Amino acid sequence: MISTLEKEITFRFLKARKKDGFLNVISIFSFIGISLGVAVLIIVMSVMNGFRTELINKIVGFNSHITVKTYGNPIDQKKINKKNLKLISENIILSNSGEAIILKNDTSKGIVLRGYKTNDFSSLEIVNNEKFKGNKGQLNRNYISIGNELSFSLDLKIGDELTLLSPSGIETIIGSMPKQKTFLVASIYNSGLAEFDNNIAFINLSTLEDFFDYKSEDRNLEIYLKNPNKIEQQKFIVQEIFDEEFVVSWADMNSSLFSALKVERNVMFIILSLIIIVAAFNIISGLTILVKNKTRDIAILKSIGVLNKSIVKIFFLAGVIIGTSATIFGIFLGVTFSLYIENFRQFLSSTFNISLFPEEIYFLSKMPSEIDPTSIFLISICSIIITVIVSIFPALKAAKMDPIKSLKYE
Repeated sequence: MISTLEKEITFRFLKARKKDGFLNVISIFSFIGISLGVAVLIIVMSVMNGFRTELINKIVGFNSHITVKTYGNPIDQKKINKKNLKLISENIILSNSGEAIILKNDTSKGIVLRGYKTNDFSSLEIVNNEKFKGNKGQLNRNYISIGNELSFSLDLKIGDELTLLSPSGIETIIGSMPKQKTFLVASIYNSGLAEFDNNIAFINLSTLEDFFDYKSEDRNLEIYLKNPNKIEQQKFIVQEIFDEEFVVSWADMNSSLFSALKVERNVMFIILSLIIIVAAFNIISGLTILVKNKTRDIAILKSIGVLNKSIVKIFFLAGVIIGTSATIFGIFLGVTFSLYIENFRQFLSSTFNISLFPEEIYFLSKMPSEIDPTSIFLISICSIIITVIVSIFPALKAAKMDPIKSLKYE
């Protein structure tokens, strides 16, 4: 425990005096350095969390949360009607997919086709957002819904025609020829992710099966969950129900992407932690100079019976106070900036006439930010631990001083 005397001496040593000018400068820079390090860490972690959440929302909003694929056998309706599945699912629909080639004027492009029934298509989240253009219920035979990016790259508008080339062939007198079919663009969707918008299109399920010579037994079951964030637990429930089928979740299909994001997040945390470590080393300099300046005071304290462990506590507490107060201020600064980061971005963009976060590149209307209390707690603990460690050496050095030698030249 720290006694009242030790606290009083610590705060007296920390008070600014004119003769301690250089010491005060070091203490101020230590405080600012640690505060900025903590604030930058919180801001970067918040922005990366925001990007991750936005990316997940876009992926989850476009793809089914869990897909059940059969091995050529029809899906058992009894399994679909099971109570456990009904409790976790919001919507269950049948679909199928295949790869084809778009022919438009002199341009050809590979594309993934997804087939849905008209009613199921109109219930998709991607169809019910404000950026969807066209008739939501018009996915009948020979109609197609394409992405916003694809419409730009091929100069397609609602009502235009395009030709699709299927890998399945038709036998003719000159051999096997690939199927061709003309479709009318009924609608244009916008997922916010260029990869999806440029490479995936929707057509009627029956049309797709005719086009690729699929059977109804080949259909996949798409499950949309009430809470897609708890994907691992709910995938396990689905896997137990469909024990003979192949079950894959949105997390499985994008595992490499989220693994890369996780690695990047951890690396950024380590790199930016170096700012705090460098700033914390200023505390060693500051406390070492403080010990040097307070040589006479330390000698007097020892002469009147103050124990070495009390001297250690006094200087150790001085370092901890600087580091802890800097950490708290850094948390306040980081959280405030994270909450109003979009306002700061707009202010800087309008003031200096620069685009800091172009929407056409990131496909986000504003800079995302999500404050994670766990990350803030971890950053705070790391900062305080670093401060505690660097405060030990100067405190021990102060305790080892010989009071007789210290007073000899006073």
